Amino acid sequence: MPNDTGLFPPPPRADIVAAALPGLTGLPKTLPAMLFYDKEGCRLFYEITKLPEYYLTRTEMALLPSILSNIVPPGLTDGMLVEFGGSDETKARLLLDRPDRPFSTYVPIDVAAESLDAMQARMSRSHSWLNVLPVVGDFMQPLRLPKISGQPMGFFPGSTIGNLDPSAAIRFLRTARRSLGQGARFLLGADLRKSPDLLLPAYNDAAGVTAAFNLNLLRRLNTEAGADFDLRGFRHEARWNDAESRIEMHLISIRAQVVRLAGKIINFSEGESIHTENSYKHRAETLVRIAGEAGWDTLEIFQDHAGLFGEFLFQT
Repeated sequence: MPNDTGLFPPPPRADIVAAALPGLTGLPKTLPAMLFYDKEGCRLFYEITKLPEYYLTRTEMALLPSILSNIVPPGLTDGMLVEFGGSDETKARLLLDRPDRPFSTYVPIDVAAESLDAMQARMSRSHSWLNVLPVVGDFMQPLRLPKISGQPMGFFPGSTIGNLDPSAAIRFLRTARRSLGQGARFLLGADLRKSPDLLLPAYNDAAGVTAAFNLNLLRRLNTEAGADFDLRGFRHEARWNDAESRIEMHLISIRAQVVRLAGKIINFSEGESIHTENSYKHRAETLVRIAGEAGWDTLEIFQDHAGLFGEFLFQT
């Protein structure tokens, strides 16, 4: 018996097939953004956040330290920081590392189990005083948080809220409110609407990292769902949809071709798109309205000097 398991590829993962197939067999073709974040996808996204064109991360990282004294309730010493989509602790540490240590428990929630495991190992070495309790799961679904007596505070940085259409954003914020409970605060980071001349380069960088991130979806489907995509047959494209106020990411078929996935034949015509992600760029008043419909009251809004990015502090 050969000891090289690579000779025999693993069977397709049913959950990946179930997530991908409906969109690929529909019109127009789509893929869910949750499939971006396997190990390679997480690595590529981390590289994106360091690119010169991607202003979002560095703008938020500069804004957060300036507002720390305004976002945590006075006298909090045993709080629970719950980060939705938290597979990297970089931004959470700005809150966790305050000298007064208002949070004794950190609950990062993400679908990327490997990233959560690695983060927990790092935090156990660097923050031995902190109770780190990762939750592997889809934050769009109702979640049972660890039973900790400390007051919870939700944290959703990075403008991930922009990946949700307005109705889904309302559903998420409503679900988060129920999970966190009455009296909880919620800090939401959001990229704001601005000129496409600044937005588009952030999603179509000169180094091609975003293109690799987008194409990694197809590589993942080949590896985990038994598909046979030819990655050379697709190209990355970022578009600005002004009517919807969003950046759209697409994978464009550069020729007519046939792809097989889980026994299904999927035909592509030349120029046909797989719509892989939206990133809505709301005005501040739109986000306040969305949060209000989900049952949150707005306590304060913070923006950088250029008005590129906003931090929204809500409370139930």
